[in-house]
Amino acid sequence: MPIDLRSDTVTRPTPAMLNAMMTANVGDDVFGEDPSINALEAMAARLFGMEAALYCPSGTMSNQIAIKCHTQPGDEVICEKSAHVYVYEGGGIAFNSGSQVRVLEGQLGRITAAQVASAINPDDVHRARTSLVTLENTCNRGGGSCYDLEEIRKIRQVCGDNQLKLHLDGARLFNALVATGQPAAEYGRLFDSISICLNKGLGCPIGSILIGPAALIRQARRVRKVFGGGMRQAGFMAAAGIYALENNVSRLAEDHTHARRIAAALEKKSFVRGIMPVETNIIIFETEGDGCARQLAQRFKEKDLLAIAISANQVRFVTHLDISPEMVDRAVQIIEQLN
Repeated sequence: MPIDLRSDTVTRPTPAMLNAMMTANVGDDVFGEDPSINALEAMAARLFGMEAALYCPSGTMSNQIAIKCHTQPGDEVICEKSAHVYVYEGGGIAFNSGSQVRVLEGQLGRITAAQVASAINPDDVHRARTSLVTLENTCNRGGGSCYDLEEIRKIRQVCGDNQLKLHLDGARLFNALVATGQPAAEYGRLFDSISICLNKGLGCPIGSILIGPAALIRQARRVRKVFGGGMRQAGFMAAAGIYALENNVSRLAEDHTHARRIAAALEKKSFVRGIMPVETNIIIFETEGDGCARQLAQRFKEKDLLAIAISANQVRFVTHLDISPEMVDRAVQIIEQLN
């Protein structure tokens, strides 16, 4: 059986999660009558100290709903150049919200308050109205890097001083919380909206939650309907989310340990030019020799170790709950034997 380190999206529900899904109490969520979805939304809002939440099929949808709610057509959104909302959501900011994007050159996917301040457009009819800043934590293309909470506080201050909204793409936020010990409730105080994914490290087959003030979530519920995201008896899936929040958060630390072990093996190899700092469950390394990342990923695949070439000279591994310590041992052996 291949060791699948392409992404933490490849996980499958555990027997205990499947049991929670099969025994879920459900209703019609468009009518607001699915008790499992209502319970999941309340749980997520309470965890971050925010007023309300909205269950969505995917992180892309929850991000795009938030951006739609925070902007008007013709506005400008600030984010880092490798941000998921900009690179991996199909041009959704332009398509769904009619807004343009100002991308900033960050460090490992992270931007600073000073960069945000310098990127805000003046109040000038010739310029797009800057209305929203979007951060990503952890930063996927930054090797799973985590924001410093003090820098987020500074960005929040800049946004407040300039009447900008601040959204967090927290697809892997729980990885950051576990790695840093930062409190979830502090994020609820700093951001106008937060999107968290259940279908990555938490191991659910589907689902993301948008969290924010009650008024925003009422607006978001309408936008979700327009986007085709209204669901009926989706409580079967929401039950997986409840199980994940109750059981699969603290175990993320094991994924981080596994990632560091794999990175340590890679550091010794001549085909590795450099590795991004490994803070959580993502390992991104640069290959020695331009344009050979795809060939290297293919060589790993031939040994039943699956990875992704994310650029011409970068390969990514992602650890997750389907990866056992024994699989990590085998992955390390494959890396050590590859020349």
